[in-house]
Amino acid sequence: MRIGGVLVLIWLLIGVVAATQRNYFSGSDANCAKLGTIAVTVAAGPLNYAGVNPKVKCELPQPSR
Repeated sequence: MRIGGVLVLIWLLIGVVAATQRNYFSGSDANCAKLGTIAVTVAAGPLNYAGVNPKVKCELPQPSR
């Protein structure tokens, strides 16, 4: 069980490194698409270095008046 946890941690750390290299953490405009892209990039882990470049496009609904 410990080896599995360590592997998951390493997988996610590689994803964080990939997101950092793509400058996803820079800037102050936090929106649905940016946060979603960061999340899927981290989840993809080492696959980012195999050519995977996940992106999320989303729009939040506007409140009605």
